[in-house]
Amino acid sequence: MRKLIAALNMTLDGFCDHTAMVPTEGLHQHYNDLLKDADTLIYGRTTYQLMESFWPEIAQNPNGDKVEEEFAVLIDNISKIVFSRTLKKVDWKNSTLKREIVKEEILELKRQGGKNILVGSRSLIVAFAQLGLVDEFQLGLLPIVLGSGLPLFKDVGDRIDLKLLKTKTFGSGAAVLYYEPAQRGVSKE
Repeated sequence: MRKLIAALNMTLDGFCDHTAMVPTEGLHQHYNDLLKDADTLIYGRTTYQLMESFWPEIAQNPNGDKVEEEFAVLIDNISKIVFSRTLKKVDWKNSTLKREIVKEEILELKRQGGKNILVGSRSLIVAFAQLGLVDEFQLGLLPIVLGSGLPLFKDVGDRIDLKLLKTKTFGSGAAVLYYEPAQRGVSKE
């Protein structure tokens, strides 16, 4: 079964905002490697529109930053599923529009052959986690305190216990924290 990985950057105070923080080269390379091991990327409307407005241009017109250029090509070519009730269509290549999250459809997607599936939108990470669909969380933690913004785990209805698998640190002070959902009913240390 394919692994569904929730991957997103956040600040030390738990906020996520793609426009408020820029990943360092090492963290960006981490996401390049993550995209290379995936063949499907799932976004909500807001993140999709943000990414669509930026990365295809760099894929077509390289900017001289090799890590960004590689990311642009990878994200441009990957299959994208966009969940939105308001978008009428999606124009970015390899994109499919879905209106509703159906747990059985995501489970069927996970059962299909292929590489990992990535979820990169805050609201979908929360929704998929609440449905028990996330196999692994890769949270990029940037050494920034914003003081306000959109909390990554806003609107979590039920507690989600996680088990730390490993950490990856970068010279910039950024880190990626790898977690998996903990087994329910297992004693806590």
